[in-house]
Amino acid sequence: MHAMIALIAQETTEEHGPNPIVPHTAEIIIGLIAFGILYYFLKTKVMPMFERTFAERTAAIEGGLEKAERAQAEAQQALEQYRAQLAEARHEAAKLREQAREQGAAIIAEMREQAQAEARRITDAAHSQIEADRTAALTTLRSEVGDLAVTLAGRVVGESLDDEARQRRVVERFLAEIEQAPEAAAAGSEQVR
Repeated sequence: MHAMIALIAQETTEEHGPNPIVPHTAEIIIGLIAFGILYYFLKTKVMPMFERTFAERTAAIEGGLEKAERAQAEAQQALEQYRAQLAEARHEAAKLREQAREQGAAIIAEMREQAQAEARRITDAAHSQIEADRTAALTTLRSEVGDLAVTLAGRVVGESLDDEARQRRVVERFLAEIEQAPEAAAAGSEQVR
């Protein structure tokens, strides 16, 4: 083929002069030698650098993917731990609320019991005070009624009841009659029914 191109180039040169499309043989040889040197240089020096760069990029990309997968796995694990902690915290909060309710109910029951005890104490104290007042009133009433009875009896009888023993007997008899009067009235009302 090379010979054919040379023949065509020769014929064209003879007819028209040098062909501008077909280069000279020396140029072709120099071009092939330069191409071989360039090819050798690219293959031995440049291509290994490209291969190393491509390998580094591939490793970086794969490493990035692995890191992303690890990060995603860690994030998923952290999310699961967070959900577990949240569920545990909710459970703990519910337990604390229930304990607070129970403690509140216990405190209310204790306060109610204390209030009832205090009310009983106040009631007992009031009953004791009433009983003491009643006793004091009865004592005062007996002495006043006794004095009035002695005075009245002295006026009715017309003699002086200055003797203390006599006064005491008269007062006791009078008070006994007064105490029997409500009982007799109650018995009489029962007989009427």
